[in-house]
Formats: sequence, structure tokens, C-alpha cells
Amino acid sequence: MTKSKEDILRLIDEAGVRYIRLCFTDILGKIKGMSITRSEIEQVLDEGQGFDGSSVEGFARIEESDLMAIPDPITFRVIPWQIAGEKVATMFCDIQNPDGTPYEGDPRWILKRTLNRLADKGWTFYVGPEIEYFYFENENDTAILDKAGYFDYESVDIGTRVRKETVRALEEMGIAVECSHHEVAPSQHEIDLKYQEGLVMADFSQLYKFVVKEVAMDNKLYATFMPKPIFGQNGSGMHCHMSLFKGKKNLFFDAGGEYNLSEIGRQFTAGILRHIKEFTLVTNQWVNSYKRLVPGYEAPVYVSWGRRNRSSMVRVPMYRVGKEQATRIELRSPDPAANPYLAFACMLSAGLKGVENGYDLGKPVEENIFNMSALEKEGLAIDTLPNSLENAVNEFANSEFVREALGDHVFEKLIANKRIEWDSYRMHVSQFETDKYLPLL
Repeated sequence: MTKSKEDILRLIDEAGVRYIRLCFTDILGKIKGMSITRSEIEQVLDEGQGFDGSSVEGFARIEESDLMAIPDPITFRVIPWQIAGEKVATMFCDIQNPDGTPYEGDPRWILKRTLNRLADKGWTFYVGPEIEYFYFENENDTAILDKAGYFDYESVDIGTRVRKETVRALEEMGIAVECSHHEVAPSQHEIDLKYQEGLVMADFSQLYKFVVKEVAMDNKLYATFMPKPIFGQNGSGMHCHMSLFKGKKNLFFDAGGEYNLSEIGRQFTAGILRHIKEFTLVTNQWVNSYKRLVPGYEAPVYVSWGRRNRSSMVRVPMYRVGKEQATRIELRSPDPAANPYLAFACMLSAGLKGVENGYDLGKPVEENIFNMSALEKEGLAIDTLPNSLENAVNEFANSEFVREALGDHVFEKLIANKRIEWDSYRMHVSQFETDKYLPLL
């Protein structure tokens, strides 16, 4: 539902809001922003808020640093707790150049541009991410808070109580939650948001991470979306459920198709599988991401698809009679430290590439790929994801598809940033090396 300037002002006054946070996202997925007062909001809603973009990761160079943050009224939300004794609201902004044109380094605009490709077709892209995270006592220690496992339920456990408090805060902000539960690893949790149109879900994903961390901090805990914080335990994923609709018709559903998946659904899936290696840098953008993407845990590393097979990268969840609208595909490789705007833009671009070019999906793999020999995987033509940040950067840098999907600015800035990160990691002498080699060599 759209909100007018008058609606925003009324909501601000009804809630007693004194400060409004104007938020945007840098290319690495970190929320940035500035705070304005109630007295300034009317002018900002009309004209936007100027700021210096030269110090924002992946944004402007010094000689072109003047940018404008234009609030999107539909994103207005009142934060359901006081900050420094004051009521605060938040709005996401689109970033523009001083002449009013979209800024090419704005991840939100990149996703909007990608979604606009669907407008002529009358299609809508829906996403439902399962975003996992860990609770620890602080950011300096990974000592676990519980010994629970998948779907374990202990009402007296502090993690469970904080998770419930988080769900309540999300719902108070108008963010619909489908379910929440303990995940496989100790201290690991998941809250599933109800699927939404792509841009709305990218905004919600950013708010989700903000709320999870803030509620944890209020309870003297630290929440982290680090992909693999604990050695020997499952890492955190962001499984993304996707579908295309035309009006109320699910374009992925075909009653006569294999797994009830339509030709469009098959081609969309084929597009993701064909280009996943090229955009893995976006869905798994940190050195630590590749500590999660290893065989033997729940994170998939093999480029394949199936229905029940959770070792496959793309899964087609079971269809239930009367639930045709729920037909979808699930991409299981992304992690929660990704930038949701860029991740969703790459997923959609790859899927559309498959539809537009009639990609062939090929046969599903229902056997456990983790138990296959190298020869068996070769016989089924099962490829693997990049196994390090360095390899992911190389795949990304050689991809014309990704350059087209993200634009030259973000494409080149992301490569430069991630090569610096890899070099820093490569030169670091770890505790593992000291413990292993110092007594030996």
C-alpha cells in the first residue's frame, strides 16, 4: 500500500516520533544513513537529503561525491522501542545524482532496474529467504549458549526467548513472519519471513538483520550473520525461495510438468544453475563464506537440482494439492552476509536469462552427491562452486553476464574491494599455522 507525504507526517505525529533515520545500503550490504528531526522531514520528503558519498564503500569518488538520498515513503516504519529515550522511525532511500538521475552505485536501484524488466511482461518476482544467524555472549567469543539442535524447543532457553522477542518486534513493524525455530548448530536460529515482492523483501531483509542485532544487544547478547563462525558446526545460510507470477497465476506451476514445474520454471532454474558460479561472489562475498561452502555440511557446493535432495544447490519443494501458488524453487547456496539487493538482482537476472534464451534444465539428481565418487559426479556432469574468495572473484571478473546485471560501476568496485580482502587474508599468519608449523619447522 502506497503512503503519501501526508500519511507519513500523520504517522510520525501519532507515534510521537522525533527522529527519522534515512537509510541506504553500500555495495557490501551494510546499512548506512543519517538521522533527521521531525522539523526537517517535510522538506526532505519533497527534495531529498544531500550527503557526501565519497566515504561510502563502493560509492562516489571524491570528485563526484555529492549525492541525494530520496526517501521511499512506502518503506516508512516506526522502530518499536525507544532509542536514547526517543521514538525513532526509519525509511529506505533511493540514491540519486544531483541532476535527479539514479546513482549507478546504489544497490537498491540495481534491483529496481532488474525488476523493471518484468514490467512489460506483467510479471512479479517473489522471494522468501530463510535467514540464519547465531547468538553469542559478545562479538569476541563464540562460546555457545545452548546445546540444542534442529527444531529443539526450550522455552527457558535465552536464545528462544530473544528470538520470540525479535519476532514480536518484526511483526510490530509490519514485517510478516511465517515461523521461527532453532537451527542445526548450537546457538543457531532462523526466522522465516513471509514471501514478498523482490524489492520489498530486500528492504525487509535489511530490517530483519537490524532488528535481530538490536534485540540481541538489548538482551546483552551478540547476534551474528557470519557465514561460518564455529569450526566443525554448520554455518548460516540464506536459502532463497523464488517464484514468478503474472497477476494471480504462478508461472512456475504446471499440473502436468515434472515436479509440477512449468517450462518457465525449468528455464528459470536452468539460468540460475548456468550462471551461479559467475555470481557466487555476490551471494557469498566474504573470505569466511567459503568456510561454509564445503562438502559434508548442509551448505550445497554442487551445481545440481532435485526435489528431496538437500545436497543439491536448487531444490523444488514438494507440491501439495490445492497449493499451486506455493510452487517455487529454492536456491540453497547464498549466505546471510550477502547484500540482498545485489543477490536478488543476480538471481533474477540469471533466471530471466534462462527464460529468454530457452535454457535446458537437464535431469534432476536425487542421490546424495556428498557420497558420490569423483567419477560418478563427472558422469553426471555435476560442477562445483568456487572454493575460495579468490576463485569466486576470478569467475565474477570474467563474466559479461554479471557485468550486464550489475552495471560497470558496482562490477568493478566489487572486484577491487574483494581482491583487497583476499590479499589481506592471504598474507595473514593464522593461529592454525603457528600451532602447526612453529614446533615442526
